[in-house]
Amino acid sequence: MRAINERTVLDYIREMGSTSRAQIARGTGLSKPTVSQALLALHRGRLVREAGKSSGGKGPAAVLYELNPRAGWVAGIDVGRQWVRAAIADLNGNVVSRRDERSRIKGADALISQMADLAHALAAEAGIRWRQVTVATVGSPGVFQPSSGQVSLAHNLPGWGRRGLVEALQAELRTEITFENDVNLSTVGEQWRGLGKDVSNFVFLHVGTGVGMGIVLNRELYRGSGGNAGEIAYLPLATADPHDPDNLRRGALESAVVANGIVDVARRVGMKAPRTPKAVFSAARKGDASALKVVEQVAERIALSVAAVVSVVDPELVILGGGVGRNGDLLLEPVRRELASLSPFQPRIEISALGEEAALNGAVATALQAAQDRLFVRTG
Repeated sequence: MRAINERTVLDYIREMGSTSRAQIARGTGLSKPTVSQALLALHRGRLVREAGKSSGGKGPAAVLYELNPRAGWVAGIDVGRQWVRAAIADLNGNVVSRRDERSRIKGADALISQMADLAHALAAEAGIRWRQVTVATVGSPGVFQPSSGQVSLAHNLPGWGRRGLVEALQAELRTEITFENDVNLSTVGEQWRGLGKDVSNFVFLHVGTGVGMGIVLNRELYRGSGGNAGEIAYLPLATADPHDPDNLRRGALESAVVANGIVDVARRVGMKAPRTPKAVFSAARKGDASALKVVEQVAERIALSVAAVVSVVDPELVILGGGVGRNGDLLLEPVRRELASLSPFQPRIEISALGEEAALNGAVATALQAAQDRLFVRTG
């Protein structure tokens, strides 16, 4: 019971920030003596510290307590085909060092070595030893399978699906590692510091070199029975005409809406080179008729994927992210318009507030949760 009470107090302080014994007692329903005992134990374990005294109220000033940010450190690492992004943060989530590097995608070994080098360089930059990092959370495309230590469906990272990937990374980093899908981490990032912060039910739709969706239900990330929830790349959406070259019934949604799909559409409508997503959206902003046709088709396909999901999940909010999805100035209005024509369900649709930082924010947030759990067990 004592450990449960201490955990209750710690969770309350973590959520509320600097707070007093009386506030903790009111917020948790615990008695003041129980709160005092819990705070004493947490203070001895260096998980909380005094943060000054309250002011402005009647009676004597109360001692305030806060999470001790230097009780441990966490690392977040976001691995993609283009970039490896990494950061080290204290237990309050304050980033003390971070870097972005072009990914070395020759194979899994090259990426693992790059991640280890980057992690140790960040620790040195932060003025700490890497062994002081309690937990590192790694995000990447694909679905992590704990039983085999493998990542499946990570087609954009050569060799990333090999057996024992996590063990190999752990041997390099030599700290506790948690692994998570990068789109799920972007969703957690939006929930922590973005548009999903005060939303109970929302989805994050990533459209870039790949497509995927993170789902939050009742404020909890939903992974499904096998961790595959949100893998909407495999939605078999069909056009009206089964002979249409854009028919999606036999292919993945991903082939239609991601970067390569945009290039294919640009080619068919007669756009001149260079045919890249960036060039297409740039031309559309300048009023190019062919580019605007491409944008319209991309928006229609995004709306199809949203329509398929909202009728099942019923989210309050849909957040668009990823290199393609972030082109809100061009995509937002046609996506909303097309969704209105497809479905009676009309959630709010917005563009990610965190942009390319969403997954790294989610990695840090996930590492913080795991680190605080581990530190509590260690000192409890």
